[in-house]
Amino acid sequence: MAWLLSGRQNSGAARLRELLAREKTVAVPGVYNPLSALLAQRAGFDALYLSGAALSASLGLPDLGVLTPDELVAAARVIVRASPLPLIVDIDTGYGETLNIVRLIRELEEVGAAAVQIEDQEMPKRCGHLEGKHLISIDEMVNRLNAIKFARRDVLVIARTDARGVSNLDDAIARARVYAENGADIIFPEGLQCADEFAAFRRALDLPLLANMTEFGKTPPLTLAEFRSLGYNLVIYPVSSLRLAARAMAEGYAALCETGTLEKMLPRMLTRQELYDLIDYAGHERIARQCQRISNE
Repeated sequence: MAWLLSGRQNSGAARLRELLAREKTVAVPGVYNPLSALLAQRAGFDALYLSGAALSASLGLPDLGVLTPDELVAAARVIVRASPLPLIVDIDTGYGETLNIVRLIRELEEVGAAAVQIEDQEMPKRCGHLEGKHLISIDEMVNRLNAIKFARRDVLVIARTDARGVSNLDDAIARARVYAENGADIIFPEGLQCADEFAAFRRALDLPLLANMTEFGKTPPLTLAEFRSLGYNLVIYPVSSLRLAARAMAEGYAALCETGTLEKMLPRMLTRQELYDLIDYAGHERIARQCQRISNE
């Protein structure tokens, strides 16, 4: 049911904990606005991921830490309102120092985020699958985790390390162990380059693990079943939906510009009724009529 009609309370963190307790591997698609969240929910997924890269791109910006906290919180708010699925929010490097992180966590908890993901890169951060990244010290990352632990009431903490692409796998595992000892509920090893590296992380750590199955990156294409066999709890697909949507829009705009009609593209569109069903157009109309009757009584 659409958020405007339900008036429900969010229980995202509790629902994410339930998913982790089931001991299965959960596919978590990336979303970047309420419509993409509704489509993912309708497809049958159990959780959602708000990617900083996808949100930045949707605003015409690169994934270089140039989003503002207000933009991130606003995006999380409207997605949580649109879908009851637990939302994992990528907070990059935390958007500032200790007090900035504290404020961001409080605001994301207020809007109903289920988990936050923070990484150990310096600012300006870079996409995890690009070269030229720089890491903060382990102590600095622990300070970031301490700020989240201070601020949070229920939100889960995902600690991402980019060390594999900067130093080596052993450093990434060593950092992950420290992060786990300092409040991380879930570890996210970014930029691993083969199944053996994913397996090494599982052998080294006894807590939930998150894998990133992004396209066109350093990680080879592994299936959800393969990640399940490797012992991973969550697999995110952070920018997939935006890439699919952007390609479809680009092709549609090109066809319209070239031919002056989109008639041949109609089979690739949601119909008017399909779109109305997705956003519950009829339900909103019923509420409007009901409220009008009440006001006339």
